[in-house]
Amino acid sequence: MNKGKSDYVIETCGLTKRFGDFTAVNAISFTVSEGEIFGFLGANGAGKTTAMRMLCGLSKPTSGSASVAGYDVARDPENVKRHIGYMSQRFSLYEDLKVWENIRLFAGIYGVPEKEIPDRTDALLDELDFMNKRETLVKSLPLGWKQKLAFSVSIFHEPKIVFLDEPTGGVDPAVRRQFWELIYRAADRGITVFVTTHYMDEAEYCRRVSIMVDGKIEAMDTPGNLKSGFGASSMDEVFYLLARKATRTDG
Repeated sequence: MNKGKSDYVIETCGLTKRFGDFTAVNAISFTVSEGEIFGFLGANGAGKTTAMRMLCGLSKPTSGSASVAGYDVARDPENVKRHIGYMSQRFSLYEDLKVWENIRLFAGIYGVPEKEIPDRTDALLDELDFMNKRETLVKSLPLGWKQKLAFSVSIFHEPKIVFLDEPTGGVDPAVRRQFWELIYRAADRGITVFVTTHYMDEAEYCRRVSIMVDGKIEAMDTPGNLKSGFGASSMDEVFYLLARKATRTDG
């Protein structure tokens, strides 16, 4: 798949990853549109982390195909990496650097033009209400502040898509709501958000949700349609009905 030939920011067809005789991701197919907030859910062992690694150009598929931001993940992983943002579930900024130093460092890594960095840094600090924390070492910030900063840095270069792996783990509900406000602002700017979460209330914030079980996508639709289709009152209930079918516990 070549750049410019797809209407989708993410497109997969039969995407598969095997490790020896073990099939971690089993022929998954789906598309994600520009500006969509797409929830990618699954219990431990479902295969969602392996799938995300392939989509980020970090792991080569065994078979099938996928394009991200118009680039083939198998043939052109370096261009995939240049056109995405990524925030891991493990805090990814440098704790011994100041807030502004982290922004400056990652802006350089992401290829933001040098002359734009100072003004864009100030604009970001102002948006986050972090101006008075500019000189603060990141390790001194509360966890929720760190997570908001990490997300903002991951989209500082205005990527076509940002991958978020359990981005709100360990933070309180009020901070999680603030974090999702940042996600909605990014989506409003046309940035596609691909997010994994184990908080089922957050699944309700996504435009569409897919649920993986044992390497396969068992269900994919809007939260409302999933609840209706499974006769469930919440996404927690939908997830439980599907995840209880799982036979494996890691991967």
